[in-house]
Amino acid sequence: MNGSKTNDPTLNASDELLGPTLARGGAGEIAIFFGDSEITYGDVAAAVNRFGNALKPHLPPGARALLLLKDSPDFVAAFLGIMRIGAVVVPLSTRASAKDLSFIMKDSEATVLLLDDEFLPLYREAIALGDCSPGLVVVRGTAGQGFPTLHGLTAAATSHLDPAPTSAGDVAFWLYTSGTTGMPKAAMHCHGDVTIGDSYLAAFGYGPGQRVFSSSKLFFAFALGHVLIGGLRSGSTLVLFDGWPDAATIAMIVERFRPSIMLSVPAFYRNLLREGQAAWPGFKAVRSYISAGEALPESLYLRWREVTGRSIVEGIGATETIFMMISGTPEDHCPGATGKPMPYVEAKLIDDDRPVAEADTPGVLWVKMGSLCRGYWRQPDKTAAAFQDGWFRTGDVFVVGRDGWWRHQGRGDDLLKISGQWVSPTEIEECAVAVPGVAEAVVVGAPDRDGLVRLAMFLVAAEGGSETLKHVVQQKLLDNLSKYKCPRNIVFVDVVPRTATGKVRRFRLRQWLTADLLARLMRELDLDIGQIAEAEPQVMIDMQRRCAACENQERCVHDLEEDEAASAYQDYCPNAETLVQMQISRQAS
Repeated sequence: MNGSKTNDPTLNASDELLGPTLARGGAGEIAIFFGDSEITYGDVAAAVNRFGNALKPHLPPGARALLLLKDSPDFVAAFLGIMRIGAVVVPLSTRASAKDLSFIMKDSEATVLLLDDEFLPLYREAIALGDCSPGLVVVRGTAGQGFPTLHGLTAAATSHLDPAPTSAGDVAFWLYTSGTTGMPKAAMHCHGDVTIGDSYLAAFGYGPGQRVFSSSKLFFAFALGHVLIGGLRSGSTLVLFDGWPDAATIAMIVERFRPSIMLSVPAFYRNLLREGQAAWPGFKAVRSYISAGEALPESLYLRWREVTGRSIVEGIGATETIFMMISGTPEDHCPGATGKPMPYVEAKLIDDDRPVAEADTPGVLWVKMGSLCRGYWRQPDKTAAAFQDGWFRTGDVFVVGRDGWWRHQGRGDDLLKISGQWVSPTEIEECAVAVPGVAEAVVVGAPDRDGLVRLAMFLVAAEGGSETLKHVVQQKLLDNLSKYKCPRNIVFVDVVPRTATGKVRRFRLRQWLTADLLARLMRELDLDIGQIAEAEPQVMIDMQRRCAACENQERCVHDLEEDEAASAYQDYCPNAETLVQMQISRQAS
């Protein structure tokens, strides 16, 4: 556990978020823009109370309610209303799998589930996988299909509700981690956690009359902490939309609503530049841009500032912290650096159980801050490993430069030791994307046939990739980096696999490299890989690109292991036509 908060004074998060604006007479100010609707702070307060009153008979204090809802005023009202009655609200990813939903329903022992009607098939699939379902399932939308509807449940509820007498240390909401390395785990946050980020909000100019928009959805900690929580607590106006974001949609929202503050991830900033929308007038009108989720390349920062005239301020937070741990501010930031510890954060770097004292020396980031979660629900071993004496081990590796700026080196699991030297993928990726024609670069390490870890680079290229571009990139790396940091294996891909939060799924790329599918299949077909690569390098580049993106990789692995690939691959392999022609040519010769 990260330390007790149970002796803190009485405090309810719903009052901490809406109270400041209502207390100064701001009930008529706009709290939310949503499509054509303008919802005032008074409207939100009334909706929060109706949700609380409607759900109170089903949610005793401490009971869990799951939200499988798209971003909307209903999401906001439900989130605050459930906390207001002393229950625990658990927002879920709208991209969750049936397996994840089934696990969470059982793990949380939730009493209530609120979901949009489009997720009913997912819910039914999840029920079929397990034997646990909340006692009350309420559907938002018109297709209730036998379930009570959100509108029907709240319509008769009154709009007056005193907050439950919770304390700052009582649990208010959970956030489940993404579960990319195992089953999801729930980080438990308290009512007092929502008050911690005030200095961050002030640094970025949140407040009445300011419009806050995020391309990330509200169930992510990034948007929850800095849009829903931060926006409401500061009296700002939230710009919400219920669709899944893409560059075109984001651009239209920015043009229409002209936010003052915009939050996004590097992948979306890059896409907006690539597709030309960043040059639209709305983006030049945004006062402050914030980036999180993964490191913001300095080259991307510079291109964005050139096109929009505005800087992007980088920061890093976590599901376990809600608010930024390390960040710059609009007045004080450094391109290519993550930032410095925020005023409400104590931070240290640890390497091999010893504090890092020297500049430019990597170490794992540990932080202590008031918004740390109380641990992971029913996972004492993982809680003990991550939380020690009030400190949280983030798993992120940083160096502190002689200039005092903290620079993210990647997740601990992503750093590599090559030829006895620690290597950060970020440094290599930044060098590669400086080459004209390279849109994205991702470096991973995977063991070769001798069991040694070797670097491989995946590139997204504007023209699909070529042997010429490959050589240009390799030369760029050799000219600027130590030789052991220069990947010999370069693979072009159409897109980089990412999580729903926009983070690169490096483990998937490592899996593809380790499986060595294309080479194994070609050997199975008695094709001379080296000869073909030398004679037709562009053909090999195109085949690798198709293979890396193939959705049938698991079937290919199975067939190779069962010696069935030689006869079965033509049914599903995207390179089947090319491979057949190679076999015909080999037989003819």
